[in-house]
Amino acid sequence: MKHRKISILTAICFCTLGAQAQTTELLDGWECQSSAIVGTDGAALSTGKESSASWYATHVPSTVMGTLVANGEYPRLLERDNYKQYNNSRFLVPWFFKKNFRLDGLKDHEHVRLLFEGLGYSANIYLNGKLVASRDTVRGPFSTFAVDVTGTAKEENTLVVETFKCNPGDFNIGFVDWNPRPLDESMGIVRPVSVQRCGDVVIESPRVCSRVNLNTMKEAWLDVEAQLRNLSDHDVSGQLVCTFEGQEYALPVTLRAGQVRTVRLDENEMAALHVMNPRLWWCYTMGKPEMYDLSLAFKADQTLSDTKEVRFGIREVGSFITNDGYRAFTLNGQRIQLLGAGWTDDIFLRDDAASYDRQLELVKQMNMNTVRLEGFWGTSQALYDLCDEKGILLLAGWSCFWEWDSYLGKPCDERYGGILTDEEAQLIAREYDDQLRYLRNHPSIIAWFVGSDKLPIPALEYHYEWARKVIDDRPYIISAKEMESDLSGTSGTKMAGPYDYVAPSYWYAEEAPGGAFGFNTETGIGAQLPVKESLQQMLGNKLWPLDSTWNYLCTSAAEAFNNLDILKETVANRYGEAKDIDDFLRKANMVNYDGTRAMFESFRYNSPKATALIQWMLNAARPSLYWQLYDHFLRPNASFYSVKKACEPVQLIYSHLNRDVRAVNSTLQPVTITATMKVYGVSGKALGNKKVTVTVPALGSVKAFDTVELTEDNGYLFLSCQADGKTIAENEYALATTNDVYDWPKSDWTRTPILKHADHTAIGGQQPAKCKVKVKEAQGRQILLTVSNPSDQVAYLLRIVLKDKKGKIIDGVDFSDNYITIEPRGEKTVSCVLPRDVKFAADVLSY
Repeated sequence: MKHRKISILTAICFCTLGAQAQTTELLDGWECQSSAIVGTDGAALSTGKESSASWYATHVPSTVMGTLVANGEYPRLLERDNYKQYNNSRFLVPWFFKKNFRLDGLKDHEHVRLLFEGLGYSANIYLNGKLVASRDTVRGPFSTFAVDVTGTAKEENTLVVETFKCNPGDFNIGFVDWNPRPLDESMGIVRPVSVQRCGDVVIESPRVCSRVNLNTMKEAWLDVEAQLRNLSDHDVSGQLVCTFEGQEYALPVTLRAGQVRTVRLDENEMAALHVMNPRLWWCYTMGKPEMYDLSLAFKADQTLSDTKEVRFGIREVGSFITNDGYRAFTLNGQRIQLLGAGWTDDIFLRDDAASYDRQLELVKQMNMNTVRLEGFWGTSQALYDLCDEKGILLLAGWSCFWEWDSYLGKPCDERYGGILTDEEAQLIAREYDDQLRYLRNHPSIIAWFVGSDKLPIPALEYHYEWARKVIDDRPYIISAKEMESDLSGTSGTKMAGPYDYVAPSYWYAEEAPGGAFGFNTETGIGAQLPVKESLQQMLGNKLWPLDSTWNYLCTSAAEAFNNLDILKETVANRYGEAKDIDDFLRKANMVNYDGTRAMFESFRYNSPKATALIQWMLNAARPSLYWQLYDHFLRPNASFYSVKKACEPVQLIYSHLNRDVRAVNSTLQPVTITATMKVYGVSGKALGNKKVTVTVPALGSVKAFDTVELTEDNGYLFLSCQADGKTIAENEYALATTNDVYDWPKSDWTRTPILKHADHTAIGGQQPAKCKVKVKEAQGRQILLTVSNPSDQVAYLLRIVLKDKKGKIIDGVDFSDNYITIEPRGEKTVSCVLPRDVKFAADVLSY
């Protein structure tokens, strides 16, 4: 049946807008306190008569630990090994969050609902002396709740949320082995709370789904869907009004008392939903992340009942299994190699929009296109909104926290993990559905992970397949590990390690379990040390010799990754024993820079056989020494700049195994470049100089140079590529004539042991060149620096720092390049952007 289109402006006059159709976030002005202090009578606490003198000031979202730390408790908690002296005894009892708020001009016919986007782990909710929702149903941090408080809400209100920590066996927010568990187990209000005032009908879970003509890219079709809920005890007739790109359409709807109904619109009802010449949403490395806005309103009896705004992108994502059995991805019909890293929120969930924005800018600076969330991270939708706007792809889903006995706190099945009973499956299915509806309009999400180290039980997987058809049609990935499901077939992924150090040549070897083929969902080289300034904040000024406290700041894993033994061994065997902290950091930077870069470069070198790579990890939940490209203080480390080089859109890549050079191109257009290769011995002697012009196809690669010859035991390779007379990328390597020798039969999930390291001791023992830096140009916060090497040797991996007038490092400086390498008697120009107007001095360091 075709519905008659109604002109809103001429046919309907909605005059009673008033206070209805308002949703207001309740974020500030909260208070928090333990039930051990204020008692357990939540109803009494919500009468508004309780004194707040003993309560902690807080905001929402916040955990209890986040609140306590913000109020000055637990000083220096995350420094050294201070954390291990505390226990969870304060959090074995419930904690209350309290908020007073007004509803000015509240009318008798208005409906009022409290909207909770995330609570940890369970809660009783009280309003004005009444229990309005209980922890029997309000549980699970990934559930969302709409609590109808019509009749209980007044103009002056006191809301009290009694939160309870998780118990062993509960499916909580999970940090796994990355750091010690939060003392409060993330107890609190972990996502925003809102109060909604509306008419009889509310609009829930609106969705815009796009299909693109992948042959022409010149048209797209949108399907609009929304759930309408009649909150009243009588029938309601009205119109669902959709507004998009200057056009409006009104769909007549009648709802029975209490009825919930899903309505849909497509181009057959509303012509504007057939979009000609659409502005497509692209990952930023392939194009512009264009966004659209659509609004929905339900109107009845001359009154606006509810409205919803939907921000979305027009794009089409896909996933398929290659002929080799590997999972690959497409965006708008174009095959895309995912290059990214694994995200974690702060240990006490203290991240906010500003923190997310800075971190995602760092992701873009590294030229990565993907972030994997092992879990549905984020204290709001800000993380997802920013990825939409910045054009960064997201992989979101469940964590392996639920799949191992030691983390979940109950026996887990070897194949299916910890979600085993019907009751457990129903809870997880409900949370999954809530998260899909909560996040499904974000174009940045390319796929959902419904398993990490295990598979879901069949009943749960059947639900996921139903949800893919009914709630969100994005691909779901059955496991991050190489596994086979009877329902959906192969995962097409691998999680075979390594998670600790392997040498650069490993990634190119056919014997390497985690090498450059397929989709490696999580892998890395282990310890990735922060800069010295961060180490001083974490450990104090006495950094040498390394003591046991360093080990505490590794990971909390029992089996491995809980000390720096492998890094120390690698430094000694590869570059020579360190004589002091600066020498150790200098050599550790060499380990991290070359090892991390080779991982990313090998996947680009081996594309399309290598389909996707996720470095484990991107960031750190606490001050840490392991698995990070920038540290807890948001300071990039050496690995950060190596990834930036490795993922340049057009780049020259040296294979540490084959010893040749390929030109790679991740853009949608072919590019012709002039490739230059220079080779120096460790002595500084020039050993070779070649130049060639090659055309690199879109999303492809070609060989640029055959075997790189080195006539000294150690040396350096300088690569650069020019297009249209401008240098567009550079890459420098430390070389050795010896090879790494691996003990392949002893490979396990942690790493492959190295029997003999390539000998870089001549480079490690070389006195660093003394370089000079000067300001070439300064325009406001935009700075150009020139670093010159006056010596006859190569200046290798020099770190540029900017300091204020007190000699303190200036945080938040964005460098075009760092940990730089300069030819003998050469110079390099680096641009940087200051975070604010400040007087500075530039310096170059060898560590």
